[in-house]
Amino acid sequence: MKKIGIFSGSFNPVHIGHLALANWICEFEDLSEVWFLITPQNPLKEYSMLMDYEVRLKMATEATAGYPKFKISDFERTLPIPSYTIDTLNALRDTYPDYEFHLMIGADSWEFINRWKDAEKLLEEYPIIIYPRKGYDRPVSSDYPKIRKVDAPTFEISSSFIREAIKSRKDIRFFLPEAVRKYTDYIRNCFEFYNQ
Repeated sequence: MKKIGIFSGSFNPVHIGHLALANWICEFEDLSEVWFLITPQNPLKEYSMLMDYEVRLKMATEATAGYPKFKISDFERTLPIPSYTIDTLNALRDTYPDYEFHLMIGADSWEFINRWKDAEKLLEEYPIIIYPRKGYDRPVSSDYPKIRKVDAPTFEISSSFIREAIKSRKDIRFFLPEAVRKYTDYIRNCFEFYNQ
C-alpha cells in the first residue's frame, strides 16, 4: 500500500522551509509521496489575507517541479469551505482506498489538536507525523499508536515572515524557491492592498 504524506496548508506563499521539511519527511520516514494540499480557506485564518487560490496553487506547482515524490493537490477545492482536516482525510480515504494517508503537522498544531473538529476520531483513525517546532513539546500518549514524533530539522521560516520581508523590499532570494521569486511583486501588491 502506498504511504502518502498529507501536508495541508494555505502556502501563502510556499517557501524553502515547506519544501525542505516535506523533502526530509518523504525521504526519511519511508513515504512514497508527499501531497501538498493547498487549502482554499483555513478555518483558523482570515480569508482576506490569503492570496488568490489559483496563484498559490501555481506557485506550489512550479516550486516542486522536477521532484517526482511531491504532488500538488487541489483536492480540498471540491470540499465544503472551510476545510476541516478530518473531513479531508475521510474524503481522501474514500477516493483513494489503496493509499494510506499520513497527516503531517507541526508540534505547535499538536499542542492544540484537541480543538480540531472530531479530534478523537482523527487521533484514532489516521497516522500522524509530528515534526518539531521551537517551544512546543507536548508528549504523545501511548493510547495513540498511529501517532509519532520525528526528529526532522527545524526551519523557523513562516509565510508571514516572507510576506513582511517582501513588503519591506528585503532581498530574501535564498528563502524562496527560484520559481516563486518571480511572484515577488504580486505578493507585495496583494499585502500592501490588504493593509490599506
